[in-house]
Amino acid sequence: MANISGVWLGTYWQQEDPVRFELSVVQGGNTISGNILDDNYLGEASITGEVTGRRISFTKKYLGSPRPAVFYLGLIAEDENFMQGQWSINEVSGLWEAHRQEDNLVFDLEQKKAEPLGIR
Repeated sequence: MANISGVWLGTYWQQEDPVRFELSVVQGGNTISGNILDDNYLGEASITGEVTGRRISFTKKYLGSPRPAVFYLGLIAEDENFMQGQWSINEVSGLWEAHRQEDNLVFDLEQKKAEPLGIR
């Protein structure tokens, strides 16, 4: 099973217009959760989903908004540094892709918080 924990930078296309986003993911087993920030008026959303092998599926729900949920399906590259697929909301759909961001400061902080404190 692929491990996608970390920060991702990506693009989704809505009516041929690209929208950039930053995705921060924490993975436990095959379950994923996190936050996504769209670079437009839609703003921040939470995600929940799963990874099965190299397949990913998640639901994006915008925070503080009555907007309907967006469903994402995709495939993760073998090197676990790229993923792409299709998003859908009601009858509207489009393509998306994301690349792993190397400077993963948020993930590093979460890992440090999860480590047990040792007495020295």
